[in-house]
Amino acid sequence: MHLELSGLTRSFGSLVANDHIDLVIEPGEIHCLLGENGAGKSTLMNMLYGLLQPDSGEIVIDGEKVRITSPSDAIRHGIGMVHQHFTLVPVFTVAENVMLGRETTRGGGVLDRKKAHSRVTELSDRYGLAVDPEAMVEDIPVGVQQRVEIIKALANDARVLILDEPTAVLTPAEIDDLIAVMRQLKESGTSIVFITHKLKEVRAIADKITVIRRGKVVGQAEPSASEEELAELMVGRAVDLVVDKAPAEPQDTVLRVTGLTVIDERGFTAVDDVDLEVRAGEILAVAGVQGNGQTELTEALLGLTPIAAGSITLSGEDLTTKSTRHRLEAGIGYIPEDRAHDGFVGSFTVAENLILDLFREAPFGNGLALRTDEIDKNATARVQEFDIRTQGIGLPVSSLSGGNQQKVVLARELSRPLKLLVASQPTRGVDVGSIEFLHNRIVEERDHGTAVLIVSTELDEIAALADRVAVMYRGQVVGVVPADTPRDELGLMMAGASKAEAHETAIENPTTLGTI
Repeated sequence: MHLELSGLTRSFGSLVANDHIDLVIEPGEIHCLLGENGAGKSTLMNMLYGLLQPDSGEIVIDGEKVRITSPSDAIRHGIGMVHQHFTLVPVFTVAENVMLGRETTRGGGVLDRKKAHSRVTELSDRYGLAVDPEAMVEDIPVGVQQRVEIIKALANDARVLILDEPTAVLTPAEIDDLIAVMRQLKESGTSIVFITHKLKEVRAIADKITVIRRGKVVGQAEPSASEEELAELMVGRAVDLVVDKAPAEPQDTVLRVTGLTVIDERGFTAVDDVDLEVRAGEILAVAGVQGNGQTELTEALLGLTPIAAGSITLSGEDLTTKSTRHRLEAGIGYIPEDRAHDGFVGSFTVAENLILDLFREAPFGNGLALRTDEIDKNATARVQEFDIRTQGIGLPVSSLSGGNQQKVVLARELSRPLKLLVASQPTRGVDVGSIEFLHNRIVEERDHGTAVLIVSTELDEIAALADRVAVMYRGQVVGVVPADTPRDELGLMMAGASKAEAHETAIENPTTLGTI
């Protein structure tokens, strides 16, 4: 299939998400759509898949202009899409999920599960997907669930397959498996549109690269382009992708976690008997695929979720039963993984958000009254110090870009003396240029003697920041390893292997991304 997008434009109010975008997808190629979060990649693909309608422009398939008003239209034209957040029914089998929406029956109107089973087996064997048709979706790993989504699309005879941020929830080994599947699909003649913001993956798999920035196509690049060149295209300026930091000089233990156990709201053990220590002047990074207990761990440290067992001490003080406010006042700074939900109040001004946990204290508060002059003075200083791009400190934080919103959160937390900084996914949804700034400020905080605990699903971020790495899998810490541990070994530990098993296996079977 030859697919052409011509002048596609889509606005949401005053925001132009896609601005006259042209894109050509050739038969049997892997075309990477590269750009930072919010650049407009997913909006473009949602128009191609019929989830959104363009304000203007056209879609041309094999020389014929088509109108795609729904996913059903897209499927009929041979376009399939695997979304970043899967659309599977957990309590159904693989075969039952694949037959959803395309059910076939035999005598008496009974669902023909045997035919669905055969179809899954056929596609699984043809493309090397290795999926058991009778497995319950809730019982299979995330990487296999993604294969099920791909089989669903292929079962509809998709000739163009859109993969939207497909590696966001995968371990490095699962990413390698996905790359192998993509190459197999390419060889069979299927075209793939691969949406991502991860530079290593682009260079590993792309035939062509189109870069989108702020809703516009800003250039094409070859897979041989360096990460620095790709980053510059994405951001619009040169970016230093390497964090310049001296070796850590750790001092006394600040945070000590012993036997920490957290039961989530479903009754499952989210954090399982975890022991951790973080020392002053070091960065301990917690690595793991999203959903392995990292969120519950950080929330337990802040007192945001109750613990079932264990203890938490900060510089010798037992915080296990203390309130969140007490923990903040004791010297913990917190950057939550979802800044919009937990990090700021969108309708409050930039100035107000910069003193959210300080408004009771001098010089910002005086009894029941707020000292607006001091609040504004603080905001002006922080905006300059943290390079927060805003047209005014009196504007709501919701009007800022994601990177600048994150800078507001970081600026607030670093504006008071800290013993411990807990940062969960500190650069999620942030452009490459802001990542550079945020990383440098976190390292600077470490160098001031603060203990830093980072939680990240990005191995590049782990490698850039960590002095030591704790790997979590199914709520447990499977090992704490040095920061220079190879990516392959970290990936295997993220899949549950012990330190020794990961080291031996990585030597025998290096991953694709580990060689880049």
